[in-house]
This record gives sequence, C-alpha cells and structure tokens, in this order.
Amino acid sequence: MLRIGIVGLPNVGKSTLFNALTSAGVLAANYPFATKDPNVGRVNVPDARLDRLADIVKPQRTVPAAVEFVDIAGLVKGASQGEGLGNQFLANIRETDAIVHVVRCFEDDDVLHVMGSVDPVRDREVIEFELALADLATVEKRLDRTRRAAKTGDAEAKAELAVLERAHEFLKEGRGLWEAKLSAEQLAVLQPLSLLTSKPILYAANVTDAELTGTEGEHLRALRAAVESSGEPAEIVPFSAKIEAELAELPPEDRGDFLASLGLESAGLDRLIRAGYHLLGLQTYFTAGEQEVRAWTIHGGDTAPKAAGVIHTDFERGFIKADTVSYDEFVTNGGWKGAREKGVVRSEGKEYVVQDGDVMLFKFNV
Repeated sequence: MLRIGIVGLPNVGKSTLFNALTSAGVLAANYPFATKDPNVGRVNVPDARLDRLADIVKPQRTVPAAVEFVDIAGLVKGASQGEGLGNQFLANIRETDAIVHVVRCFEDDDVLHVMGSVDPVRDREVIEFELALADLATVEKRLDRTRRAAKTGDAEAKAELAVLERAHEFLKEGRGLWEAKLSAEQLAVLQPLSLLTSKPILYAANVTDAELTGTEGEHLRALRAAVESSGEPAEIVPFSAKIEAELAELPPEDRGDFLASLGLESAGLDRLIRAGYHLLGLQTYFTAGEQEVRAWTIHGGDTAPKAAGVIHTDFERGFIKADTVSYDEFVTNGGWKGAREKGVVRSEGKEYVVQDGDVMLFKFNV
C-alpha cells in the first residue's frame, strides 16, 4: 500500500486537506499547531475500471487499492532544533513512500500565516531546509559508527562511508538529497536510514476556487518557476482545500455533479493520487473472481512473480504461471469465460512484465 506523509507550515491547509481526503474529522483550526498528534487515514484509490470489472463479475466483495496518509504537526523554522511541535513527529513520516508538501498559494486576511505573509517559494525553502537538517542529524549518527568500522578495513563500511560523506556534504548546507544526484546503488545504501529528502515529493498548492478553472495566480506561478529552475524532480498539484472540504460532506453520488457545476473534471484527491502513482512509477493490476474483485498496486516493470508476491509471498515463491488478459479484452468479452472462448487469455511465465490494467489469475505451488 502506498504511504504518503503530509508536511507544511501551520495554517496552509494541511489538516483541511487530510480531513477532506480521509473524512477523518481531525481538528482544522485557524491557529498554529492545531495538529498536535500525527493523524493517519486510509483512502481508497478511485478507479472506474474496478467498478466496471465488478459489474461484470458480480463478486461477493470489491476491494480497491488504498493510500495511507500521515499528517503531522505543522513545521516551522527551527523545527529540526525542536522549535514548534513538528520535529517530534518527523519519525512518523520516515517510513512513507513519498511526501506531500502543502503550500499556501492564496491571500486571505482572515487566515493567519505563521511567517506573516504569503510566499510559497520561501515556505518551500523553509520546509526543505528543516527536513534536510533532520536528515543531517540521522546521517551524522551513522557516520560516526561507519567511520569506526571503515578503519578496521571493513570493505562494506568503506563503501557506505563514501555515500554517507556525499550525503553529508549536501545536508549540512540545508540542501535536499535530490540535489546530490545519487545513483540507484547509492540510494540503496541510504535506504535503511529512511531519509526524508531522498523521498519523491509532491507539492499540493492550496489555491483559490477561481484558480482551479481560470488563470493561475502569481503565487502558484512563482512556485512553479522555483521548482522548475531548481531542477527538483517534483510535481505540483493545485487544489482548493475549501472545495475538498465541501466535497467530503456530500454523498458520493452527488460529488460528480458538484464538480461539474464548478467546471472541474476531478477532485483534488484523484489528481493527488494520480500524481503520486506517476511520480513513484506505480501501476495497477486486477484479480477478478466470484469471491473478490480487487485492485493491486505494483511498480512499473514488475514481473508476474513479483506482482503475485504483493498478494502473498507464497504466490511469488511458488509461482508457476499467470493467466492474463488485458482490462479492455476482459470487459469487451464479458469476463473470463468470454475471453477464453475468444482466445485472448494468455499464459504468462516468470519473465512476463505486468502491464497496467492486466487482469490476472495466478497458478502456484508451495
């Protein structure tokens, strides 16, 4: 399951977004540090394909893929040294797959800004600096131990030391590790440390309602320019916390009409999850039987045994083959029976790379 941590300064719309995404009803107030404890909520991934498969198969239950959001207290300048409440909760987002940085891109005299003015470029830099300093503390602890091991001639420690020193070089300047351009092998060395600035990041830009359907405002344009000029591999998803909050209060069947009335094609939740999947290179495959139709999340490029392992490790260990049909062929032919009669069901082996939307039935032996 995809896990995403939510960070940002106080009063930028973090808790309102979390509220709307998860309908968790957490406190969303107009004062700093309204979120004192980390909130965790699970959200189903919207996917019209899953509903269509369920219509055809008519299973006993339908299980969508899910995303878990972890919302921590608002970070402030000095958080890495214990200012505010955010630092004590950073550990709660170290195990996430990606980070959503909520940035305020709207003016409103009635909503306080902890730094006195609205400036998303400055806010982005403040948060990155604090995350980098938090990572620096983690790396420095590891460096001391690794240096001692390297002095004994330990080859593995020597290799790790070189990567840690490279990371330390950037973090001590308050720069994120994405700037270090580390290789996949180097990132693998750092992976056990769960460093925050090595994680993919999404910027959720909290804008006015009008900006979602009209011209982008100066704050959003400034944020885009700053991210693009820095070369950071991040995506920006504009959303309106106000609209998301209103959506969350409506019955699911009424939300489409509400969005249409505003000239919007999708909710911020949908766009955020899609951006997360794209940023992390994730995709979906399905299993479809009388007991259950279910969506499973895997990485693009995963082979059939790897995909099977998402269901259960025994499936991967004892993998034999996978009956496979594309989503379109499955729907066109009315399910497994029709697809088999049409001859479009393939028997794929261990080398098969699963495609987005594949419907699969695994054969295994343990």
